[in-house]
Amino acid sequence: MDSNKRSFDVIGQLASLRRYARSLTRNSGDAEDLVHDALVRAYERRATFRPGSNLRNWLLSIVHNAHVDRLRSSISRRRHESEDRDALGEPPSFPAQQEHAVRLRQVREAFMTLPEEQREALHLVAIEELSYQEAADTLGIPVGTLMSRVSRARAALRSFEDGRQPNHLRLVGGGNE
Repeated sequence: MDSNKRSFDVIGQLASLRRYARSLTRNSGDAEDLVHDALVRAYERRATFRPGSNLRNWLLSIVHNAHVDRLRSSISRRRHESEDRDALGEPPSFPAQQEHAVRLRQVREAFMTLPEEQREALHLVAIEELSYQEAADTLGIPVGTLMSRVSRARAALRSFEDGRQPNHLRLVGGGNE
């Protein structure tokens, strides 16, 4: 029992879980809430953890799934709020854009503007140092899909570094130049 208890020690995984949650939510407070929710789920489902499995990957999967559940709930809630706002005739509000003075903050912001699927894939591979297979398993997608997402994320960040905006649309073939 004591060795089983040690194999389920999540304290050593908290930093990794917080980093990943911060990457997903883009907000420190929301990230802490997400990690808390994920740890509650992990504790409730600890019997499903297979001894000898990678605890970190299992916990990262739970964080990912908790995040997806929150997004679904948020979309539903926003849809209802939007309908209420439309009924009241209130204009939507948008947060103000802020200038980025520090280069590191610019790169971080570029990372955070990546599409969520690319951001989560790149985070797991580049920051959490999971193998492609481990990251794909964590996200529940094929390895090729993960590799494609990581490649597109890296290309978008390179475009940012070069001072170019990433091309979302490209003409293929038949163009006279």
